[in-house]
Amino acid sequence: MKKHDKSLMTATAQASNQGAVHPEPWLNPDARPMVEIRGLTKRYGDTVAVNRADLKIYKGELFSILGASGSGKSTLLRLLAGFEAPSEGSILIDGVDMTAVPPYERPVNIMFQSYALFPHMTVEQNVAYGLKKERVPGAQIRQRVGDILETVKMGHLAKRKPGTLSGGESQRVALARALVKQPKLLLLDEPLAALDKKLREHTQFELMNLQDELGITFVVVTHDQEEAMILSTRIAVMNHGRFEQIGTPSEIYEYPKNRFIADFIGKANLLQAEVTAVKNGIVTAFSEELGAELDACAVGQQVPAMGSRVWIAVRPEKIFISKESPAEQGSGGGRTVFRGTVEGLGYFGNLSIYRVELASGKILQVSAQNRVRTARKTVEWDDQVFISWDIRSTILLEV
Repeated sequence: MKKHDKSLMTATAQASNQGAVHPEPWLNPDARPMVEIRGLTKRYGDTVAVNRADLKIYKGELFSILGASGSGKSTLLRLLAGFEAPSEGSILIDGVDMTAVPPYERPVNIMFQSYALFPHMTVEQNVAYGLKKERVPGAQIRQRVGDILETVKMGHLAKRKPGTLSGGESQRVALARALVKQPKLLLLDEPLAALDKKLREHTQFELMNLQDELGITFVVVTHDQEEAMILSTRIAVMNHGRFEQIGTPSEIYEYPKNRFIADFIGKANLLQAEVTAVKNGIVTAFSEELGAELDACAVGQQVPAMGSRVWIAVRPEKIFISKESPAEQGSGGGRTVFRGTVEGLGYFGNLSIYRVELASGKILQVSAQNRVRTARKTVEWDDQVFISWDIRSTILLEV
């Protein structure tokens, strides 16, 4: 069970008066969302940055809004914070309409990508700044600042100034400053973008643990797919101001709604095909690129009509590569099998990436974990190989 689950179960129990505990509150029709966006639209002249967005985020979630530059995610964040006024639609936070409420009156705080720390102030002065502006009593300020600095493991650096801190330490101070005001909702704008890869990976888990400990609803805006997949209870993928798909990381990765999602999240081999047969939930489609038919399971989705054009995706890690045929290994049934030649190979330590050229000239990408410790590769450049995958791994996509 992920650490998120405990917070979500507690949050759902509080949100619902029915007594039933749902570890996934978005599946509970009685759970009240912490954030609800209804038909939200933002226009800048003729440009539509956010286009009739609908979204519900529940108490205790660490929710990510993921998208490329220009997708509308930063505009949506500014609308939630109150820095922008919507052209249409409404924003509710904890059941209260905040659409026309100014930023300083919303139960929301934001942590910016740049951290925006005051260089002339110490760590504790930076964290205390917002409380002082609100005229919180001094004793209470000292208590809350001390508590939050200990929570983010920065108490020992309270007297230091930002110029003497590392990137990770500055990130923690900015987070403490955003959290010390005890918001109902914390917005994080690319919170880990300024950190190097190794520190970013470590900080992702720290952020998850901190959010779980505090129980505050986090909304993270990011362009980093890996970050969103690791951090999030759920993800909303944005494209041209719209949500293409909203779901858990595993739902979005394993069951992409359309070609855009399959291509944007992770890696995928994408193929166009025409449906030639449908029987017992199995869709058979002919791919000109492969010069062959493929089978796919149409589970939980509308079965396409005969003769219709579809997109098919296969994730590289779902494909098995070997010099022996699956039949020789006793695993030929229910699998799609092709022969090909390794025309490209990349070694990444934990895994290897193969580019396999099929007889039709189509190249498919295959990834394989390097589970055996050896300096020699079992499959090399120019080797004749078999690639295969279970038909349940073939993803049938909306055109």
